[in-house]
Amino acid sequence: MIRYASPPEHRVTASTPPITLTTNVASLRGVGPQRAAALRRMGIRCVADLLLHLPHRYERELGERSVDEASEAVTPVHGAGATLTVRGEILTLRQVQGRRTRTEATLFDGTGTLLLTWFNAPWLRGKLHPGMTIRAWGKAKRRGDYLQLVNPRWEPIRIEEEVKPRTDRLRPIYPASEEMSSSVLEDLVQQVLEPALANLPDHLHPEYRDQAALPELAAAYRMVHAPANEDEVAFGRRRLAFDELLMLQLGVMLKRAHRRRAYRAPSLKRTPQIDQRIRRRFPFPLTESQNAVIEEIVADVGREGPMNRLLQGDVGSGKTVVALYAMLLAVAAGHQAALMAPTEVLAEQHDATIRAMLAGSRVRMELLTGALPAAARRSIQQRLREGELDLVIGTHSLLAEKVKFKSLALAVVDEQHRFGVEQRAVLRVKSTEPDLVAHTLVMTATPIPRTLSLTVFGDLDVSTIRGLPPGRAPIATRVVSPERCDEVYAYLARRIAQGEQAYIVVPVIDETESGLTAVDTHLKRLAEGHFRGRRLAAMHGRLKKDERDEVMRRFREGDIDVLVATTVIEVGVDVPNASIMVIEQADRFGLAQLHQLRGRVGRGSKHSICVLIGDPVTDEGKQRLEAIAASNDGFAIAEKDLEIRGPGELFGTRQSGLPPFRVAQLPRDLPLLQMARRDASAWIEADPELASPRDALLRKRLLKAYGQALGLGDVA
Repeated sequence: MIRYASPPEHRVTASTPPITLTTNVASLRGVGPQRAAALRRMGIRCVADLLLHLPHRYERELGERSVDEASEAVTPVHGAGATLTVRGEILTLRQVQGRRTRTEATLFDGTGTLLLTWFNAPWLRGKLHPGMTIRAWGKAKRRGDYLQLVNPRWEPIRIEEEVKPRTDRLRPIYPASEEMSSSVLEDLVQQVLEPALANLPDHLHPEYRDQAALPELAAAYRMVHAPANEDEVAFGRRRLAFDELLMLQLGVMLKRAHRRRAYRAPSLKRTPQIDQRIRRRFPFPLTESQNAVIEEIVADVGREGPMNRLLQGDVGSGKTVVALYAMLLAVAAGHQAALMAPTEVLAEQHDATIRAMLAGSRVRMELLTGALPAAARRSIQQRLREGELDLVIGTHSLLAEKVKFKSLALAVVDEQHRFGVEQRAVLRVKSTEPDLVAHTLVMTATPIPRTLSLTVFGDLDVSTIRGLPPGRAPIATRVVSPERCDEVYAYLARRIAQGEQAYIVVPVIDETESGLTAVDTHLKRLAEGHFRGRRLAAMHGRLKKDERDEVMRRFREGDIDVLVATTVIEVGVDVPNASIMVIEQADRFGLAQLHQLRGRVGRGSKHSICVLIGDPVTDEGKQRLEAIAASNDGFAIAEKDLEIRGPGELFGTRQSGLPPFRVAQLPRDLPLLQMARRDASAWIEADPELASPRDALLRKRLLKAYGQALGLGDVA
C-alpha cells in the first residue's frame, strides 16, 4: 500500500529577513553564486525584476491522477502537450546504452504501470531504486498501449508524511537560458510572489480601476504568474499591457503640454501674395492631398506654440515640395530654415532638387555635410550665425555644437526614423534668439501604421499625403527564382536597347564569405555578359562625394545605361528615364527597404517594373516577397511589416529611444492603446503636470519608465 506524504515546508524564522521588492535574488532559497550570476545575466537582480520576468506561454498541467485515470485523460488530442502528475512505487530500474543513454523506471500505483524515461541522465541510478516511492510530473506520451513520461521532474515521498495531491493548473513557462530553466524560475517566482505582492502599491486609484474594469496591480501579477484559469491570464495581462500603454501616453501628453506652456516659436503668417510667390517656384501644380497637408502646416506655424508635426507619404508622393513650401514661409517671414537628411547622398539630392526650383530667386542656400573642407564649413557656419543664409540643407553636421542660426524658424528632418528623439530636439533649439525654438516638421517615406503613430511618434501631430503626383505610372513587381536570372537580364537588355535605363541593386559592396552578391563583382560579370558594350557604373556609400556626384550626373543625363548599386539609392534619387529595377538576393532586404528601393522607378510615364530575384529560406522571407509583389501601397505594406516583424523591429528602441513593451503587443492591443490615449489626454488636460498628491506614485513610476526616453527631465 502506498502512503501519501510530503516534504517538510520551508518556514520563515525570526532570523529570515522579510522578502520585499528590493530583496536581492542571491538571498533567496535555492540561489547560490552560480544561479545568482545566471540570473544577473538575464537582467534579474532583485525580486521586482523577478516579478517583471513574465511567462511567455502556459501549459495545461493535469492534476495528480492514478495511472488508470491518467491513461484515460491523455487522449490523442492532448498529444505530447499533456502534462500530468502521478505517484507510485518504482518496480524496475534499468539503463539502456545507445546514441543517447536513457534511464527507464517502471512506476506502479495499484491501478496500473507507466514508464518514466530520462535521456542522458546516468546519475539517476544513484538516486532512484526499486521499492522507492516517488511523485513524478512531466509531459505524457502514448507508446502503444502504455503511457510514458519523458524527462519528468520527481520528488521522493517519505512514507511517514502526508503529501497533498497536486490539482489541475496552468503552468507558467518562462523565457529561460541555458543556465536557468523555466522550472527553476517558476520555483523562485512562487517563493517570492505572496510576500512581494503584499508590498506592491497600486498607482491607479480604485475609482479609475473600477471605471476601466482593471484589477489591482498586485492581483494582476498574481493572475499572470499563478493563474487559476485562462480567463485570469487574460484579465491580468490586460491590466499589465494597459499600464505600459497608459504610461507611454501620459508621458507623451505630459511632454506635449509642457512644450506648449514653456516654448515659443516664431509666428509665420501667410498672405495670398506669399502663397502665389511660393507656388510659382514649383514646376507642377500640387495635388489635393499636398494642398490639404500645407493647410495643416500653415495653421500650425501661424501660432506661437511650436509645431511638432510628422509628414508621412509614400515613396514619390511629393513630400519635399510640401517641406519646401513650409521652409519658404519661414524665409518670407525673415527667418531661416534647415533640412536635415540622414545621408550625404540624400542631402545632395535634396540640394539639387531645391536649388533647381529656387533658381533665379533671392533665397540664399548652402549644403553643409561632413565632406566639405573645413574652411567651407566655417564659412557656412558664420553666415548662418549672422543671418546671411536663408536655407541650409545638411546631414548630422547640422547638429554640431558650432552650428548656430541667427533665427531658425523651421527645422525639417527627413527620413526621421534614422534620427533619435534627442537629435531632433538638438536641431530645434539651434537659434541664437533667446526663448524661441523652431517649428519642427519630420518626414518619412516609410508609412507608419496607426498603432505606431500613437506610440513611437505619439508626441507628433500626423499629416498624410495620399496618392502620387500626376504623370506617375504604377510599378509592376515580379518575384523570380535565381535560376531565371538570365531571362531577367535578357529582358533588361532589350529594354535598355530601346533607350531606357535601369538600376541593379545588390546587398553589399565587397565579396563576403556569406556569398552575398557584391557591387564590383556583379558589375564585371554583367559587363562581360548580357550588357557587353553598354555603359555601366557602380554606386555605393564608399565613393567620395565628387565621385558620387559625377556618377549621378551622368546617370541623370543618360550617359550611363545601368547603375549597379547598394541601398545608397534607397531614398532621394530621382531619374524619370530609369524605369527598370532588379534587386538581387531580395530576400535579404527588409520589406520597407524593398518598397523604398522600388520607389526609385515609376517616376516617369514609361511602364516601370521591379524584379525581385530571391530564394527565401524562411517563412518570414517568403512573406516579405509575397507582400511586396502583392501591393504598391506603402501603407498596406507597413501594416504587413508590422504584422511580420512586430513594432520592436519595425520602429524599435534604437530609433525611438523608447524601452520595448514587456506585455503590450501591437497591433493586437490597438483598442487598449486607443483607450489609454483617450484617458491620458483627459488626465493631463485636468492636471497638466500630474501634480495631484493622489497621482504622486503614478508620476514617479512614469518618470522612471519614460522620463529619459521622452526627455521629461525638465518636466519633473
